[in-house]
Amino acid sequence: MTSPSKDDAELKGARAVDRALSLLSMVGRHAERGAGLTDLVVQSGSNKPTVRRLLLALMRAGLVDQDERTRRYYLGEEAYVLGTLSSRRFGLLQMAQDGLRRISRRTEDSSFLSVRRDTFSLCLYREEGTWPVRTHALQAGFEHPLGIGAGSLAMLSALPDPEIDQVLAANADVIASKYPMINEEDLRRGVEETRAKGFSLNPGLILANSWGVGVAIRNPDGSIAGALSIAAIDSRVRPERQPELAGVLREEVDRIEARIGEMMASRSPSRAEPDQRKSLRRASR
Repeated sequence: MTSPSKDDAELKGARAVDRALSLLSMVGRHAERGAGLTDLVVQSGSNKPTVRRLLLALMRAGLVDQDERTRRYYLGEEAYVLGTLSSRRFGLLQMAQDGLRRISRRTEDSSFLSVRRDTFSLCLYREEGTWPVRTHALQAGFEHPLGIGAGSLAMLSALPDPEIDQVLAANADVIASKYPMINEEDLRRGVEETRAKGFSLNPGLILANSWGVGVAIRNPDGSIAGALSIAAIDSRVRPERQPELAGVLREEVDRIEARIGEMMASRSPSRAEPDQRKSLRRASR
């Protein structure tokens, strides 16, 4: 029989692992700009010595790296290796990259792939456009509450109404704190307009001169896989150009959804016929 002291030690060890993995996730959310120790202490709710000790353990494992000059923390080389290996199985980014390059070549604007993380949207990838004046409101690794930003709003709008209610309730405090210029009424209006138009629009709500257009990516069962979006300065997202940008996004979303359907069908013991998969995708929109 296991002794109480051993049980306690195992529980303590498991909690330390949980805290370290949570900390790794926090560093990942600041992938481009790095995370400061003070920010990680505040976000984690742990004390400074504990956070520092866990960071050192993650650094020894190669999962976290610290910039010698700025002292900020970044994902380490081992995290990159693990992410590359996992991308072979969870290949949404791999599926989307060629499409993002096509989008940015055709529009000359920056394009993005975002995915849902619980009640938030996480930007996985940014493809730079060639237009000389760009907006930098969104970078890979940035995280926003669902509904904040074009791709994020596209994903929120694709949810069933009861789930939208839950998401808005869960994010109410953080939106009020970090995005006081946006209220729940704005987000609900954005959902209605997105569903009516077939694409989302961020009319400079976060930064006045940064506008965006987004389209959600769905799995064959209608659930959210992610979103593609375009961001540009306001003069490049005029009303007359918005449907054009949305059309470019929709072409690539259709390609990705078809590939997701093929991938899921190949893993399923009973494969749906192609016409059935197409009907299911149409019905879920």
